[in-house]
Amino acid sequence: MVKHNDEVLNRTFAALADPTRRALLARLGSRDSISVSELAQPFAMSLPAVMKHLDVLSDAGLIAREKTGRTVACRLTADPMEQAMQWLNRYQRFWTENLDRLAAFLEEDTWPPHQPLPAMPVSPAGRASPSRVVSMRSPKKSTPRGPTRKK
Repeated sequence: MVKHNDEVLNRTFAALADPTRRALLARLGSRDSISVSELAQPFAMSLPAVMKHLDVLSDAGLIAREKTGRTVACRLTADPMEQAMQWLNRYQRFWTENLDRLAAFLEEDTWPPHQPLPAMPVSPAGRASPSRVVSMRSPKKSTPRGPTRKK
């Protein structure tokens, strides 16, 4: 069984929980390296707000930043994502096996044929047996009309 570092998984899933950070990763996935300003361009938020998202991604190990002169470029790093995928695959196998067993069980022909429901017991007088439950009066649908304003 593969051992997983809980702290790394926690940071990875926390970083992936935000839709903005997932969108940033998707943009990074389309290129090898992209500058922070270019990465932030399509988002309707300030550059410092984008930088905070990038800090979370960097702390989780999902991106690496590299500064060349005044330009900071980001690129994806795969290790934390691979660990998360291994963890998820374990549960995918679990659910796939259980769902396959359920499907096989439902496809078996061991079900008894459909039986009609038993008839209601009838009293000697020919009527259905009386219920012992006391009926409650249903509440009124609306309240009386309130005072109207005259012009």
